[in-house]
Amino acid sequence: MRLDRVVTSGIFSLDGQDFEVDNNVWLVGDDTEVVVIDAAHDAETILAGVADRRLKGILSTHGHNDHINAAVEVATTAGCPIFLHPDDAMLWDVVYPEHRFDTDLAHGDQLTVGGTELKVLHTPGHSPGGCCLHVPSQGIVFTGDTLFSGGPGATGRSFSSYDLILDSIEAHLFSLPSETTVHTGHGDSTSIGAESPSLSEWRSKQD
Repeated sequence: MRLDRVVTSGIFSLDGQDFEVDNNVWLVGDDTEVVVIDAAHDAETILAGVADRRLKGILSTHGHNDHINAAVEVATTAGCPIFLHPDDAMLWDVVYPEHRFDTDLAHGDQLTVGGTELKVLHTPGHSPGGCCLHVPSQGIVFTGDTLFSGGPGATGRSFSSYDLILDSIEAHLFSLPSETTVHTGHGDSTSIGAESPSLSEWRSKQD
């Protein structure tokens, strides 16, 4: 498997507030074909990362604008579908009111690119349709904004739930092998083993 990361920068907007953010855009595949995980901010930079490979699809971990705001331009240029869990359709519609994403993601879906299988884990909490993408053969999980180095993704905003994100993390992420590498939507990577001992501490905190 070939794994590349592109870091793009832009604005995350929600509930009338704007935040400057750097996003990790992950490209998974081989030297022939690839998928993009979260087409954020800068279509030109993402397409440069794809280069001359076939882009099989854009896998959106959730529908917040900073994870999808380059998706349509990338997909239109490359001629590929956009995947998103339907529970985040209302977030998608804020960014693209006249352009529907192409394919629904669902828990347990399996997608193959360059001979590598990615398994969809529905992990609501940061948003209702939040998903992670597990690559069992490589011991990797892409967590979007569900789990970061040092804690769960942000809640306390529209459509989010602190209790639910912790339930999702416990059920679907901390059940993975402890050596699993966690590649996040923002910031540094971590591992399941590094984060799982903190669950009880996180549960003791209020949203």
